[in-house]
Amino acid sequence: MGIDIEALLAGARRAIERAAADDLARNPAALYAALHWAADADRGARIHVLMPYTDRLREFAEWYRQLWAESLGKRVNREGRTVHAGPTPVGAVGATDQHSQVQLFMEGPFDKVITFVVVDRLGEDLSIPERADLPPDLAYLPGHTLGQLLQAEYEATSAALAQMGRMSCTLRFPDLSPESLGEAIMFFQLATGYAGVWYGVDPFDQPGVELGKRLTYAAMGRAGYDRPAPAPADPDVV
Repeated sequence: MGIDIEALLAGARRAIERAAADDLARNPAALYAALHWAADADRGARIHVLMPYTDRLREFAEWYRQLWAESLGKRVNREGRTVHAGPTPVGAVGATDQHSQVQLFMEGPFDKVITFVVVDRLGEDLSIPERADLPPDLAYLPGHTLGQLLQAEYEATSAALAQMGRMSCTLRFPDLSPESLGEAIMFFQLATGYAGVWYGVDPFDQPGVELGKRLTYAAMGRAGYDRPAPAPADPDVV
């Protein structure tokens, strides 16, 4: 695919080195995990939103959603006690979802913490063109770029959430190079591991997913897998 693998690994190595610090304030991955666990445990923010301000990170937000959900959503803790732990991750994209999800983030329940992702150097940018016939309410836009507009949208959304007493944090990517993405991918994997410690669960297994796989094999007639008996009907459910 033409991706610089050595640069990806160099970025990942940098994330590992930074995550080795014993001082929590100097360990970004552990600090991110601790703050999100505290938002959940102490403030009831059980929904964790990742909102990059670039379409190029749309699938990155989807990957985070899978990583956080599958790793931290567990029925039992490390001692085998039933806890039904785990936050609910949500992917959003700025500025698109300012016109859908942000209404909920701003005025809905106080059960969310938002992580914004912004990119300092987008690599490509487009100037908003001049036009003589622009209506007055758009005349201020020419002379700016779309990147500047996205940055302004992010800053406004972050400030508005803060004014409404809503929790958020921001991760800044210097660019979208393989090295930056390698560091970001490893950062979130390390943060997930640390979050497993705070939540008291094993973040490296997926028994719920495996059960679904086994039942699917049985339903499709794969040898060695028995079709489960149907669950009894609940008379209280219509």
